[in-house]
Amino acid sequence: MQKRLKQAELAEIVGLNSYVQIGRYETGKAKPAADMLSKLAKALDTTTDYLVNDDFNDASVTAQLTDRELLKQFKEVEQFSAEDKQVVKIFIDAFITKRHIQELAK
Repeated sequence: MQKRLKQAELAEIVGLNSYVQIGRYETGKAKPAADMLSKLAKALDTTTDYLVNDDFNDASVTAQLTDRELLKQFKEVEQFSAEDKQVVKIFIDAFITKRHIQELAK
């Protein structure tokens, strides 16, 4: 949902012939094989641990975020008040939006 992908789109990205299998994975009626789980995690920009266990701990974040300084900054931001966190999110969102616009203008 966060990636705004339809089941058919995700199925195509990971090489499935039918979106029906994605629905089975989502409802727990089927479990993907290890190689498919890896493809799904990559397509969804997450970890296999998160997909299997809904586990998004520091280890999985660290595995995805290789810039140690940025990781340290995010850990510090976690200690902020909810209001200050929202301000940081607004700044990050604004910067990302600006970069997207710049890329489109090229």
